[in-house]
Amino acid sequence: MTRVRFVSADGRSAREVEAAPGAKLLDIAQADGQPLEGTCEGQMACSTCHVIVDAADFAKLPPATEMEEDMLDLAAGATRTSRLACQIHLDGGLTELTVRIPAESRNMQGR
Repeated sequence: MTRVRFVSADGRSAREVEAAPGAKLLDIAQADGQPLEGTCEGQMACSTCHVIVDAADFAKLPPATEMEEDMLDLAAGATRTSRLACQIHLDGGLTELTVRIPAESRNMQGR
């Protein structure tokens, strides 16, 4: 199991949930009621599941693909540790992960 910590955009609150190996971070976030739309349903056609990964945890994740990097270039408030939650799959070796929900999002699909 992986302990996932979601930090609010203002940093004032956090929630922790347990996630099974292989789970997708977007699914975990949505099941927990986090404000991540995932408008394109994980197809990397929007950036509404953009999260900011804690710097200490960022290197624990596989690197983003070029396609994900391109989509992150369009994400509102992106940082060097930004990722798309739809592209983060929790593997069995990851025991904890902290992500911050960005203050804003931009739907690149125009819906």
